[in-house]
Amino acid sequence: MRHTYYKTTLLVSVLLLLMSCSVNPKGTLTIYAGLYEDHAIKAIEAFQKETGIKTSYVRMSGGEILDKIRVEKGHPTASVWFGGPADTFVQAKSEGLLTSYVSPNTRLIDKMYRDPDGYWTGIYVGSIALVSNKNWLQDVGLPTPQSWNDLLSPKYKGMIMMADPRSSGTAYAVLATLVQLWGEEEAYEYMKKLHAQVRTYTTSGNTLGRYIGMGEAGTAIMFSHVAVKNYKEGFRTIIVSYPNEGTGYEIGAVGIINGAPHAKEAKQFVDWALTKQAQELGKQVGNYQLLTNQEAVSPEEAVPLAKLHTIRYRLDWAGVNRERLIDRWVHEVLGVQREEP
Repeated sequence: MRHTYYKTTLLVSVLLLLMSCSVNPKGTLTIYAGLYEDHAIKAIEAFQKETGIKTSYVRMSGGEILDKIRVEKGHPTASVWFGGPADTFVQAKSEGLLTSYVSPNTRLIDKMYRDPDGYWTGIYVGSIALVSNKNWLQDVGLPTPQSWNDLLSPKYKGMIMMADPRSSGTAYAVLATLVQLWGEEEAYEYMKKLHAQVRTYTTSGNTLGRYIGMGEAGTAIMFSHVAVKNYKEGFRTIIVSYPNEGTGYEIGAVGIINGAPHAKEAKQFVDWALTKQAQELGKQVGNYQLLTNQEAVSPEEAVPLAKLHTIRYRLDWAGVNRERLIDRWVHEVLGVQREEP
């Protein structure tokens, strides 16, 4: 009887151990994704298949991810921040929200596309563009915009769209570009005039091209690769131009959240995200950024920065000054009064 009891107890223990191992023998991982959702899904499916690590994601804009990991500081839910402009990663680094990790695959990434201390590493690059509906331009008798100042034409009143820099990494890249292009005072004077032309500010920059394609606005300020994606989705009235005064760009990044609950798996994901194979997945689902891995083949549709008139975009400066510049935009451009202390 006693012998039978011990045998039964041992059997139950072994079964429980096997069950716990079979639930997820190689760990789990949660990711906050700042890139296009179809890209995130493709990447996570491939990573899961290659590593056996059960992986889930939550899609948010860059500013939303930053706010989320601020709230969760000290007890994060997710382990990896995947995609979205690196300016926001720089601010997160300054607030102690990211942890350093220098992947062995970093050697394949040019120094200009990564943090020297390993807090983030670039996985793609995309330029800021003026994206217009050609039918609307023809209807109102406007040529394709070729400069920032073209957007101040009276015919644009109520027909420009951009995202809100408080939530959107795209919009903050626009804001930081204008400040670096002209200096703060001139840039904010310009943005006050532009504000009078704006139809609405969206939460995310990734939605703008579709609004333009549907004719809900005349021109949007957004990333060019998103516009190419929208064009190929069927919005054939979209045309892309670049301001001749100069334009900026984003470096989409990946990094590990400080206190990551699954740090080992997070490092494996970063290693994987920097590979040629991982970076080339995006173009399979219609994403057309330039790739940072020196061995990866960028999509034919991606315009190299060397062919554009880009400013010398100071990423670290943009990241460190993000909070201040956005605060000034809210109060001086939107006209929101500061609360008394």
